[in-house]
Amino acid sequence: MIIGIVLLLFIINVPMYLYSPHWSFGISLALTALLLVFVTYFFRNPVRVLEIDDPNFIIAPADGRVVVVEPTEENEYFHEPRLQVSIFMSPFNVHANWYPIEGTVLVSEHQKGHHKGAWLPKSSTENERSLVVIETPSKVQIAVRQVAGAMARRIVTYAKPGHQAHRNTHLGFIKLGSRVDMYLPLNTEMFVTVGEAVRGNETIIGRLQDDPAINTNEE
Repeated sequence: MIIGIVLLLFIINVPMYLYSPHWSFGISLALTALLLVFVTYFFRNPVRVLEIDDPNFIIAPADGRVVVVEPTEENEYFHEPRLQVSIFMSPFNVHANWYPIEGTVLVSEHQKGHHKGAWLPKSSTENERSLVVIETPSKVQIAVRQVAGAMARRIVTYAKPGHQAHRNTHLGFIKLGSRVDMYLPLNTEMFVTVGEAVRGNETIIGRLQDDPAINTNEE
């Protein structure tokens, strides 16, 4: 992506330099340089390594602000009540997504949809999105949904069925403003509240309980 932007800026500025007045070339160069800085900043992908001993800890899959922590009826995969935790990412947040817990990827599905504001509740079910379901070694299943926003036009999902989900590993990437939803067992112990800022692969947002009675999809 960044290489493509650099080539585009080169194509724009060379003719400007050769055939346009110096002042117009200067303006073009300044504007395209600002665009390059923004694109480089947006696609930054910092290395973050978190070492924890408890396998039941759930780590934030994305940077942003928590906008939802509430029970909801999850009807796309589990078809049962789940605890929804949603993180809204502004265009200024890191947009890389990490696995929130270790396990095996059972499902990775992409669905087309609208591009409404990612902060709206209906964006979870009406916007373009990608669903990833992970099963932990203790047979607990959680779902991570990448949701495109009003500006986001592409969701990249690295997770594939059968892949092993490991901490400190990227699940995917969402371009521009967007959100990530998680659907957890109802008895999950939560450590964050609505309005709290979190950092992907750093903030511990909750802990799965040892009792798996309501943690699995019975379908």
